[in-house]
Amino acid sequence: MADATMQEIKSQPSTAQQAPASAPAALAASAAAPAASQKKSAAPRKRTAPKSKSVVVKAKRKESTARAYLKPGKGMIRVNGQNINSLEQDYIRKMILEPFEVSSMAKDVANKTDIKVNVKGGGISSQMQAVRGAIAKGIVALSNNEVIKQELMNYDRSMLVDDTRRVEPKKFRGPKARSRFQTSYR
Repeated sequence: MADATMQEIKSQPSTAQQAPASAPAALAASAAAPAASQKKSAAPRKRTAPKSKSVVVKAKRKESTARAYLKPGKGMIRVNGQNINSLEQDYIRKMILEPFEVSSMAKDVANKTDIKVNVKGGGISSQMQAVRGAIAKGIVALSNNEVIKQELMNYDRSMLVDDTRRVEPKKFRGPKARSRFQTSYR
């Protein structure tokens, strides 16, 4: 069966054999088309570099995820659209600004950049630590300076490396992951 179909295909004339008398005109038209496309691609397109260097980084802590957007600016820091100076708790502000206090070079980089952080999930403490990590990673990525990275690593490694620990899921026969219900013998 397959041999018969192959013979039929071989016996059919090709498109070049079936071409009408106006074939030279069609060939000339097809030859002109690539020449036209070559004229368009003859002038190389100049690529321009982006005007400003911006960085997007993310950090996680427990169930919190923070994304930081850093771009050249006046040194404004916003967390979820709110200015860092308008945060109510003082310890949260101090913890978020901790990467700048560790290194004077990091503070210089931060004074020249606008930092916008979006954070979601988890509680207040884990969100604060995720924001701190995202800002520290962003400063290292933006400055591309090994000295800043080493200073932050020596101070607190969790600023640059995400904590992979997660809450263990609850099992049956107990109120939590590892504990078991109390047994009564009487």
